[in-house]
Amino acid sequence: MATAGVLLGVPLWAKAHQGAGIVRPPQTLPSLRVSPVLGPPKRLDEMLARRITAVQLMFTGCSATCPLQGALFADLQSRLAGASAELQLLSISIDPLGDDTKALATWPQRFGAQPRRWTAALPALKDVDRLQDFFNGRAIGPDRHTPQVYLFDRSARLVFKSVDFPSTQEIERLMTELAASKR
Repeated sequence: MATAGVLLGVPLWAKAHQGAGIVRPPQTLPSLRVSPVLGPPKRLDEMLARRITAVQLMFTGCSATCPLQGALFADLQSRLAGASAELQLLSISIDPLGDDTKALATWPQRFGAQPRRWTAALPALKDVDRLQDFFNGRAIGPDRHTPQVYLFDRSARLVFKSVDFPSTQEIERLMTELAASKR
């Protein structure tokens, strides 16, 4: 199998990390409305504007990837404890049929989320495919999300896509660097 990847000119490990790294040019979100766990529905870019945001896609009924992502954000939240309130974490459900704002509010609390640092939001059903397309395209099969973390700048533009299950040290470093920049 590894030989097949090398014969095609691309090692298999490179394919596993395709789509990770700095996003050039930064990507602007499509117009999507979400329902945050606190407050009225709003545009997703409004939730992200004026802050440095790490985003993960998840759903509360997931028993494999999402609990690991929750633990990752819990560790990241701990690492950001002394950092500016400008740095925020956002979990976005990709299952508006199975999740509601009450279930979504409970999910980050399982991991010790502090509302001023980490919140969650639910897109409208009609926007889920566009949300998925923006972040990583539509995966085939029942598991339509990845364990990546997506970083947004103060202008609500996507500037970085992590590898699967990134180190919290790396995400903390990148968020801190983004906050220190004048962009």
